[in-house]
Amino acid sequence: MRTVIGSCLLLLSGLGFGQEMVREFTYSLVNTYPHNINSFTQGLIYHEGFLFEGTGKNGLSTLSKINLEDGEVLMTTRLNRRYFGEGIEIVDDKLYQLTWQSHMVFVYDKDTFELAGSHYNPTEGWGLTYDGNELVLSNGTSSLQFLEPETFAPSRKINVTFNGNPLPNLNELEYIDGEIWANVWQTNFIVRIDPASGIVKSVIDLTGLSDQTQLGSNEAVLNGIAWDVEQRRLFVTGKHWANLFEIELIQR
Repeated sequence: MRTVIGSCLLLLSGLGFGQEMVREFTYSLVNTYPHNINSFTQGLIYHEGFLFEGTGKNGLSTLSKINLEDGEVLMTTRLNRRYFGEGIEIVDDKLYQLTWQSHMVFVYDKDTFELAGSHYNPTEGWGLTYDGNELVLSNGTSSLQFLEPETFAPSRKINVTFNGNPLPNLNELEYIDGEIWANVWQTNFIVRIDPASGIVKSVIDLTGLSDQTQLGSNEAVLNGIAWDVEQRRLFVTGKHWANLFEIELIQR
């Protein structure tokens, strides 16, 4: 995957898809916040002034509401040890949490974390976001599935492409200003995807960000995107990272 992305980046300065140029961004640090280094981050949301985080690993998977400034856990629930937690998303008063290979999607009351229901997901669960009408799910492939929130019934699917080639390993997702943003697993890149065509329109290179924090394992890769809609702040973190970062993008 690093080879695929890296070779594509070499072409960014002159490569276009039709009339659309692929844009490349780097970043500047704005703020640094504490993050639990033991958290195997799978899903991240900023909602109504708080962080919500879903973590993975059998026996360690949790869902938590967290104070951004000091990392204090305000509310948490743990999944049964048979479940490996994955991406999360909030729709109205419901909070959805995927599982990796168990085909279960848990639905909680957003304010209490009481279990309100569940759905069946026939694929693997990786990342989850909401575009205002439908949930969008990644499963580790180059495809993104759009789903009806109340029933989790699929409505359509897009195939994500970069430089005309399928881009697999799409992981944690965030919907920002009409685009789907996705971590590409085991890389330092976030891609920004056109939800209609699946074409990657922009690439964010976060190389060096992991050097700014303590890493808790050899699985401590970039994963976690959260967007503060009201103040337009962008937060990113990683699995087993000791910090969460607010960043601003700089176009190259």
